[in-house]
Amino acid sequence: MMRAIAFGGVALAMLAACGPMNPERAAERCEERARAAQGPTGSVTIGVNSKTGGFSRASVGVSSDFLRGRDPDAVYDECVFSLTGEMPIRRPVLRN
Repeated sequence: MMRAIAFGGVALAMLAACGPMNPERAAERCEERARAAQGPTGSVTIGVNSKTGGFSRASVGVSSDFLRGRDPDAVYDECVFSLTGEMPIRRPVLRN
């Protein structure tokens, strides 16, 4: 009997965690995805140290939304809706 009650409590806690996401957190998360839809991202690091001498590193990222030519605002709206079940509470802050 006690096991059933404990299991029921755990099951309820798990179901509560599956609920909709906080709208502000969803907006932040979806802004990142919308920014990636604007174009390729990347970084280059160049330096010198006493152990290895000179070094360089580069990385480039391209999102599937960018490759498909999707509008970043549409990506943002769809992402927020899928996470919260509601339309966004604010417009995304994207770079120009």
